[in-house]
Amino acid sequence: MLEILDYAFMQRALIAAVLVGITAPAVGIYLVQRRQAIMGDGIGHVALTGVALGFLTGTNPVWTAVVVSALGAVLMELIRWYGKTRGDLALAMLFYGGMAGGVLLINLSPTGSNANLTTYLFGSITTVSREDVTAITFLAAFVVLITLGLRRQLFAVCQDEEFARVTGLPVRTLNLLLAITAAVTVTVAMRVVGLLLVSALMVVPVAAAQQATRGFAMTLALAVAIGIVVTLSGTVYSFYEDVPPGASIVVLAIAVFAVITALAAPLARRRARRAAAAEERCTLPVPGARVSAASASAGAGETDDVLL
Repeated sequence: MLEILDYAFMQRALIAAVLVGITAPAVGIYLVQRRQAIMGDGIGHVALTGVALGFLTGTNPVWTAVVVSALGAVLMELIRWYGKTRGDLALAMLFYGGMAGGVLLINLSPTGSNANLTTYLFGSITTVSREDVTAITFLAAFVVLITLGLRRQLFAVCQDEEFARVTGLPVRTLNLLLAITAAVTVTVAMRVVGLLLVSALMVVPVAAAQQATRGFAMTLALAVAIGIVVTLSGTVYSFYEDVPPGASIVVLAIAVFAVITALAAPLARRRARRAAAAEERCTLPVPGARVSAASASAGAGETDDVLL
């Protein structure tokens, strides 16, 4: 098992996997709260154009993907604010435009090919370079700083924008910041999970954690723990079985969700029965209290008769 650490590319891949396991659920919990779970998928398609632009200009595709995906996420937020089109149409434009732009630019690049795009679409542990690890580390630090440092403000905005606006929070700024953070997370995860599957890693660990926990802090902690476990396990499995790591990671995440759901469902039903029984006991009349009330009423009547 530990012989995989003898390979430098696996050391880099495992470091990237841990960072992805932390950042994806940390952002995903806010997207799930806003009912924008598919936002990561749209950003992933836009990031494909950034990857191809990196090959075309001869720069690191991670950094060009950050810039292009951040611009795409901001554009989607602006369209949503000003109501020029519906949100689902904006997502569709991001999907198709990002994919088409990526394929077009990669074929115009003298050093790129569709095979290069495949490694970014589904992830590839053998292609994680030292420069990629450095970039992913800095970007992951930014994501963690935003998602944890501003967790109260972001939670308030995702829970109820109108209430957050009334309380004086800069709702538009926070929405833009969350969109940019989601774009950064997509680029962090694309080398390990792949652009087409990164949205699943943002959503599935959060959905699994919600089955077993109550409260934002506990859900976030469990979602991150699940994210780390499945990314590490999926990366190791892909090394031994020679399969794309993104597919392995997502399948493991779904399996964890299924197991937690199966275990949590009976517990939830048991808690519901206990709560219903407790409520029923509280609503039943107490015989002693009824007699005391009747005696008190009779005593009051006798007193009234005497006074009259």
